[in-house]
Amino acid sequence: MPVVGFGTLIPDPIAAKRAIKTALEVGFRHLDCAELYRNEDVVGNAMREAFDEGTLARQDLFVTAKLWNNNHRPERVGPALDASLGRLGLDYVDCYLIHTPFAFPPTDEQHPRDEQGRPVYDPGVTLEETWRAIGLSDIRLERLEQIVAIARIKPAAVQVESHPYLPEWELLRFCQHHGIVMQAFAPLGHGMEPRMTEDPVITAIARRVGKTPAQVALAWAAQRGTAFLTTSTSPLHIRENFDIASLPEDAMREIREDIGETVRFNAVVETGVPGFVPRPA
Repeated sequence: MPVVGFGTLIPDPIAAKRAIKTALEVGFRHLDCAELYRNEDVVGNAMREAFDEGTLARQDLFVTAKLWNNNHRPERVGPALDASLGRLGLDYVDCYLIHTPFAFPPTDEQHPRDEQGRPVYDPGVTLEETWRAIGLSDIRLERLEQIVAIARIKPAAVQVESHPYLPEWELLRFCQHHGIVMQAFAPLGHGMEPRMTEDPVITAIARRVGKTPAQVALAWAAQRGTAFLTTSTSPLHIRENFDIASLPEDAMREIREDIGETVRFNAVVETGVPGFVPRPA
Protein backbone atom coordinates (compact mmCIF):
# COMPACT_ATOMS: atom_id res chain seq x y z
CA MET A 1 0.00 0.00 0.00
CA PRO A 2 1.45 3.39 -0.94
CA VAL A 3 1.90 5.62 2.10
CA VAL A 4 0.22 8.56 0.36
CA GLY A 5 -3.34 7.94 -0.80
CA PHE A 6 -6.11 9.96 -2.43
CA GLY A 7 -9.62 9.77 -0.99
CA THR A 8 -12.47 9.89 -3.52
CA LEU A 9 -15.21 11.22 -1.24
CA ILE A 10 -16.11 14.15 -3.51
CA PRO A 11 -19.91 14.37 -4.03
CA ASP A 12 -19.90 16.37 -7.27
CA PRO A 13 -19.12 13.89 -10.09
CA ILE A 14 -17.47 16.44 -12.41
CA ALA A 15 -15.25 17.79 -9.63
CA ALA A 16 -14.49 14.23 -8.48
CA LYS A 17 -13.34 13.06 -11.91
CA ARG A 18 -11.20 16.15 -12.44
CA ALA A 19 -9.59 15.80 -8.98
CA ILE A 20 -8.89 12.08 -9.41
CA LYS A 21 -7.25 12.65 -12.78
CA THR A 22 -5.14 15.46 -11.31
CA ALA A 23 -4.13 13.20 -8.40
CA LEU A 24 -3.02 10.47 -10.80
CA GLU A 25 -1.06 12.99 -12.89
CA VAL A 26 0.67 14.35 -9.77
CA GLY A 27 1.77 10.86 -8.73
CA PHE A 28 -0.86 9.45 -6.34
CA ARG A 29 -1.07 5.69 -6.84
CA HIS A 30 -3.60 4.78 -4.16
CA LEU A 31 -7.29 5.56 -4.63
CA ASP A 32 -9.60 5.03 -1.66
CA CYS A 33 -13.18 4.28 -2.73
CA ALA A 34 -16.40 3.09 -1.11
CA GLU A 35 -19.85 1.88 -2.07
CA LEU A 36 -21.25 4.52 0.30
CA TYR A 37 -19.69 7.40 -1.64
CA ARG A 38 -22.00 6.62 -4.61
CA ASN A 39 -19.33 7.56 -7.13
CA GLU A 40 -17.42 4.36 -7.84
CA ASP A 41 -18.46 4.70 -11.50
CA VAL A 42 -16.84 8.15 -11.61
CA VAL A 43 -13.61 6.75 -10.14
CA GLY A 44 -13.75 3.93 -12.67
CA ASN A 45 -14.14 6.37 -15.57
CA ALA A 46 -11.16 8.43 -14.40
CA MET A 47 -8.99 5.33 -14.10
CA ARG A 48 -10.12 3.99 -17.46
CA GLU A 49 -9.21 7.26 -19.20
CA ALA A 50 -5.73 7.10 -17.65
CA PHE A 51 -5.38 3.49 -18.79
CA ASP A 52 -6.57 4.35 -22.31
CA GLU A 53 -4.15 7.26 -22.53
CA GLY A 54 -1.32 4.87 -21.72
CA THR A 55 -0.11 6.92 -18.77
CA LEU A 56 -0.96 4.19 -16.25
CA ALA A 57 -1.54 0.45 -16.13
CA ARG A 58 -3.83 -1.28 -13.65
CA GLN A 59 -0.86 -2.81 -11.82
CA ASP A 60 0.47 0.68 -11.11
CA LEU A 61 -2.50 1.47 -8.88
CA PHE A 62 -3.55 0.37 -5.40
CA VAL A 63 -7.33 0.57 -5.14
CA THR A 64 -9.33 0.22 -1.91
CA ALA A 65 -13.09 -0.42 -1.78
CA LYS A 66 -15.38 -0.72 1.25
CA LEU A 67 -18.29 -2.92 2.29
CA TRP A 68 -21.18 -0.83 3.61
CA ASN A 69 -23.14 -1.56 6.79
CA ASN A 70 -26.24 -3.04 5.11
CA ASN A 71 -24.17 -5.82 3.53
CA HIS A 72 -22.64 -7.36 6.66
CA ARG A 73 -24.55 -10.64 6.37
CA PRO A 74 -21.97 -13.12 5.00
CA GLU A 75 -24.10 -14.00 1.97
CA ARG A 76 -24.19 -10.32 0.94
CA VAL A 77 -20.42 -9.67 1.08
CA GLY A 78 -19.48 -11.33 -2.21
CA PRO A 79 -22.27 -9.71 -4.23
CA ALA A 80 -21.44 -6.31 -2.71
CA LEU A 81 -17.80 -6.68 -3.74
CA ASP A 82 -18.83 -7.79 -7.24
CA ALA A 83 -21.10 -4.76 -7.53
CA SER A 84 -18.25 -2.43 -6.52
CA LEU A 85 -15.93 -4.08 -9.03
CA GLY A 86 -18.55 -3.62 -11.75
CA ARG A 87 -18.95 0.08 -10.99
CA LEU A 88 -15.18 0.58 -10.80
CA GLY A 89 -14.66 -1.39 -14.00
CA LEU A 90 -11.99 -3.56 -12.36
CA ASP A 91 -11.32 -7.28 -12.06
CA TYR A 92 -9.96 -6.89 -8.53
CA VAL A 93 -9.28 -4.37 -5.78
CA ASP A 94 -6.08 -4.41 -3.75
CA CYS A 95 -7.79 -3.89 -0.40
CA TYR A 96 -11.39 -4.44 0.74
CA LEU A 97 -12.43 -2.90 4.05
CA ILE A 98 -15.46 -3.40 6.27
CA HIS A 99 -16.44 0.28 6.27
CA THR A 100 -17.60 0.30 9.91
CA PRO A 101 -18.06 -2.40 12.58
CA PHE A 102 -21.79 -1.59 12.74
CA ALA A 103 -24.27 -3.79 10.85
CA PHE A 104 -27.47 -2.33 9.42
CA PRO A 105 -30.44 -4.52 8.34
CA PRO A 106 -29.81 -6.47 5.09
CA THR A 107 -31.89 -4.29 2.78
CA ASP A 108 -31.08 -1.78 0.04
CA GLU A 109 -31.58 1.09 2.51
CA GLN A 110 -28.14 2.50 3.29
CA HIS A 111 -29.28 4.73 6.16
CA PRO A 112 -32.10 2.96 8.05
CA ARG A 113 -33.67 5.06 10.82
CA ASP A 114 -36.34 4.46 13.43
CA GLU A 115 -39.22 6.82 14.26
CA GLN A 116 -36.89 8.93 16.42
CA GLY A 117 -34.34 9.25 13.62
CA ARG A 118 -31.82 6.91 15.25
CA PRO A 119 -29.83 4.36 13.22
CA VAL A 120 -31.34 0.86 13.07
CA TYR A 121 -28.87 -1.99 13.60
CA ASP A 122 -28.93 -5.67 12.61
CA PRO A 123 -28.72 -7.96 15.69
CA GLY A 124 -28.57 -11.01 13.43
CA VAL A 125 -24.90 -10.79 12.47
CA THR A 126 -21.63 -10.19 14.32
CA LEU A 127 -18.48 -8.52 13.07
CA GLU A 128 -16.72 -11.86 13.44
CA GLU A 129 -19.22 -13.43 11.02
CA THR A 130 -18.71 -10.64 8.50
CA TRP A 131 -14.97 -11.13 8.68
CA ARG A 132 -14.22 -12.10 5.10
CA ALA A 133 -12.72 -8.80 4.03
CA ILE A 134 -9.02 -8.14 4.40
CA GLY A 135 -9.24 -4.88 6.32
CA LEU A 136 -11.27 -2.88 8.81
CA SER A 137 -12.25 0.76 9.05
CA ASP A 138 -13.60 3.07 11.76
CA ILE A 139 -12.87 0.56 14.51
CA ARG A 140 -11.72 0.96 18.09
CA LEU A 141 -8.75 -0.92 19.49
CA GLU A 142 -10.83 -3.29 21.64
CA ARG A 143 -12.87 -4.52 18.64
CA LEU A 144 -9.72 -4.90 16.54
CA GLU A 145 -8.17 -7.00 19.30
CA GLN A 146 -11.22 -9.30 19.21
CA ILE A 147 -10.95 -9.77 15.43
CA VAL A 148 -7.20 -10.42 15.53
CA ALA A 149 -7.79 -13.02 18.24
CA ILE A 150 -10.17 -15.08 16.06
CA ALA A 151 -8.96 -14.33 12.53
CA ARG A 152 -7.16 -17.09 10.66
CA ILE A 153 -5.91 -14.36 8.33
CA LYS A 154 -5.21 -11.15 10.23
CA PRO A 155 -6.46 -7.81 8.93
CA ALA A 156 -3.99 -6.31 6.47
CA ALA A 157 -5.08 -2.73 7.06
CA VAL A 158 -7.08 -0.62 9.48
CA GLN A 159 -8.37 2.77 8.36
CA VAL A 160 -9.21 5.20 11.17
CA GLU A 161 -9.36 8.91 11.85
CA SER A 162 -5.95 9.98 13.06
CA HIS A 163 -3.98 13.24 13.11
CA PRO A 164 -1.95 15.30 15.61
CA TYR A 165 -5.15 15.98 17.60
CA LEU A 166 -6.05 12.26 17.64
CA PRO A 167 -2.76 10.33 17.30
CA GLU A 168 -4.11 6.91 18.37
CA TRP A 169 -0.68 5.83 19.59
CA GLU A 170 -1.94 2.69 21.34
CA LEU A 171 -3.80 1.54 18.23
CA LEU A 172 -0.72 2.26 16.09
CA ARG A 173 1.51 0.21 18.40
CA PHE A 174 -0.94 -2.71 18.26
CA CYS A 175 -1.08 -2.56 14.46
CA GLN A 176 2.69 -2.42 14.13
CA HIS A 177 3.09 -5.36 16.52
CA HIS A 178 0.74 -7.47 14.38
CA GLY A 179 2.00 -6.34 10.99
CA ILE A 180 -1.17 -4.37 10.20
CA VAL A 181 -1.03 -1.14 8.20
CA MET A 182 -2.72 1.72 10.06
CA GLN A 183 -4.06 4.20 7.55
CA ALA A 184 -5.16 7.64 8.71
CA PHE A 185 -8.12 9.43 7.22
CA ALA A 186 -8.76 13.12 7.93
CA PRO A 187 -5.01 13.60 8.60
CA LEU A 188 -5.63 17.37 8.35
CA GLY A 189 -8.80 17.35 10.45
CA HIS A 190 -11.08 17.65 7.43
CA GLY A 191 -10.80 21.44 7.60
CA MET A 192 -12.99 21.54 10.72
CA GLU A 193 -12.66 23.63 13.87
CA PRO A 194 -10.33 23.72 15.68
CA ARG A 195 -8.19 24.01 12.53
CA MET A 196 -5.13 21.85 12.86
CA THR A 197 -3.32 23.80 10.14
CA GLU A 198 -3.54 26.88 12.38
CA ASP A 199 -2.11 25.13 15.44
CA PRO A 200 0.83 27.20 16.75
CA VAL A 201 3.13 24.16 17.11
CA ILE A 202 2.51 23.04 13.52
CA THR A 203 2.68 26.54 12.02
CA ALA A 204 5.97 27.24 13.81
CA ILE A 205 7.49 24.04 12.43
CA ALA A 206 6.18 24.90 8.95
CA ARG A 207 7.96 28.25 9.01
CA ARG A 208 11.14 26.59 10.21
CA VAL A 209 11.26 23.87 7.55
CA GLY A 210 9.86 25.88 4.65
CA LYS A 211 6.70 23.81 4.14
CA THR A 212 2.99 24.49 4.60
CA PRO A 213 1.27 23.45 7.86
CA ALA A 214 -0.63 20.80 5.88
CA GLN A 215 2.61 19.35 4.52
CA VAL A 216 4.03 19.23 8.05
CA ALA A 217 1.00 17.32 9.40
CA LEU A 218 1.13 14.86 6.49
CA ALA A 219 4.88 14.34 6.84
CA TRP A 220 4.34 13.60 10.54
CA ALA A 221 1.72 10.99 9.59
CA ALA A 222 4.09 9.23 7.18
CA GLN A 223 7.17 9.51 9.36
CA ARG A 224 5.56 7.97 12.43
CA GLY A 225 4.63 4.87 10.45
CA THR A 226 1.09 5.33 9.13
CA ALA A 227 -0.28 5.54 5.63
CA PHE A 228 -2.72 8.38 5.05
CA LEU A 229 -5.47 9.69 2.76
CA THR A 230 -6.04 13.24 1.60
CA THR A 231 -8.90 14.61 -0.46
CA SER A 232 -9.08 17.89 -2.33
CA THR A 233 -10.57 19.34 -5.49
CA SER A 234 -7.89 22.04 -5.69
CA PRO A 235 -5.03 21.17 -8.08
CA LEU A 236 -2.68 23.28 -5.93
CA HIS A 237 -3.60 21.43 -2.73
CA ILE A 238 -3.49 18.04 -4.46
CA ARG A 239 0.10 18.79 -5.53
CA GLU A 240 1.05 20.15 -2.10
CA ASN A 241 -0.36 17.10 -0.34
CA PHE A 242 1.84 14.83 -2.45
CA ASP A 243 4.97 16.96 -2.02
CA ILE A 244 6.02 16.08 1.52
CA ALA A 245 9.50 15.71 3.01
CA SER A 246 10.97 14.27 6.20
CA LEU A 247 10.77 16.36 9.35
CA PRO A 248 13.68 16.79 11.78
CA GLU A 249 13.41 14.76 14.96
CA ASP A 250 12.84 17.84 17.12
CA ALA A 251 9.76 18.66 15.04
CA MET A 252 8.40 15.13 15.45
CA ARG A 253 8.95 15.39 19.20
CA GLU A 254 7.23 18.80 19.42
CA ILE A 255 4.13 17.53 17.62
CA ARG A 256 3.94 14.57 19.98
CA GLU A 257 4.68 16.38 23.23
CA ASP A 258 3.62 20.02 22.81
CA ILE A 259 0.16 19.74 21.23
CA GLY A 260 -2.42 19.64 24.00
CA GLU A 261 -5.57 19.53 21.89
CA THR A 262 -7.56 16.27 21.68
CA VAL A 263 -10.34 16.20 19.12
CA ARG A 264 -12.28 13.49 17.28
CA PHE A 265 -13.97 15.08 14.27
CA ASN A 266 -15.99 12.05 13.11
CA ALA A 267 -18.26 10.08 15.47
CA VAL A 268 -18.48 7.09 13.13
CA VAL A 269 -16.69 4.81 15.63
CA GLU A 270 -19.60 5.34 18.01
CA THR A 271 -22.55 5.07 15.61
CA GLY A 272 -21.47 3.52 12.30
CA VAL A 273 -22.70 6.68 10.57
CA PRO A 274 -19.80 8.54 8.92
CA GLY A 275 -19.79 12.21 9.75
CA PHE A 276 -18.15 13.38 6.51
CA VAL A 277 -20.38 11.55 4.01
CA PRO A 278 -23.46 13.55 2.90
CA ARG A 279 -26.64 11.48 3.01
CA PRO A 280 -28.88 11.51 -0.05
CA ALA A 281 -31.90 13.78 0.31
